[in-house]
Amino acid sequence: MTPADLSLTVLRAVRRAVDDGALRVDVPPRAKVERARPGGVGEYASNIALTLARPAGRTALDVAGILEERLRDVAGLRAVDITGPGFLNFTLRADADADADLVREVLAAGTSYGHGTELAGTVVPLADTAAPRDAVVTEVLARLLRSQGADVEVGRYGERLHVRPGECDPSFGSDVLRWAFLRAAPHDRPLDPAPLLVPHERNPLFRVRYAYSRTRRLLVNARQLGFSPEPGDLGDPGGSGDPNEAAPLLGALRDHPPALLAAARHRAPDRVARHLEAVADALLVFQHTVLPLGDEKPSAAHRSRLALAEAAGTVLAGGLSVLGISAPDRI
Repeated sequence: MTPADLSLTVLRAVRRAVDDGALRVDVPPRAKVERARPGGVGEYASNIALTLARPAGRTALDVAGILEERLRDVAGLRAVDITGPGFLNFTLRADADADADLVREVLAAGTSYGHGTELAGTVVPLADTAAPRDAVVTEVLARLLRSQGADVEVGRYGERLHVRPGECDPSFGSDVLRWAFLRAAPHDRPLDPAPLLVPHERNPLFRVRYAYSRTRRLLVNARQLGFSPEPGDLGDPGGSGDPNEAAPLLGALRDHPPALLAAARHRAPDRVARHLEAVADALLVFQHTVLPLGDEKPSAAHRSRLALAEAAGTVLAGGLSVLGISAPDRI
């Protein structure tokens, strides 16, 4: 179940509650669903009960309880919990077939995974600008909006693909400058580019590009061991690992389409950068479960996990491409 599916599921629960007479509210056009925050319960959370409480004339906890009753038996949900003042928290049911389908979907779409038509028919004019950061942001926004089906009208500066020499300190490369410009929210100052030159785990640009290079290396190493990626049951390849180790990476891949759409809607390329960091961090933890260890023979689970790693690399490459940043095979 993707976040978009979960959002529709929550809306269906609201409609059922309204039809049953348990709630007297107008059904909203959408239900916000986002990743549960660190220390929270489950994988996803929604504040829908808090937003409906006042128009319903009920407390948020009452509304959450009404919706929980209509969500507890939904296929694909293992648990629905109510936390705090009335947040609904969701734990998804593990589904090997759904995981394999997700990996197949990513690999079939390639770097276009997450592109869609949600903004089709929308015409977005972007201001013409010569300022280096504004020009880069405008260019990336144009690419983001078009990836979601919008028609974009942009001036000549906004179509540039690179920062021109002499516009910024020449000691920093284009990729570093782009990350410094784009990782900060548009209303914040750009990041200091100097730390982005250091190949260290504290450097988010390095982590993202290194994670991509690791996916390429895993594919090379697997070929040397005589096996190739094949989506399937991720299982437990060696009998000692935890099958749930793949969950954070699978979740990050499922979050990629809504992350791109949200970045386009909010004109916020920094959301893409932050999402790529999440994918990279999940991949760097997961990578150690992909290849056989010692005298282990490659199994079906190894092939499936290699396919998942390849899908993660595809998402990282696609996201970096949207930002106009290179994805090197080796670092």
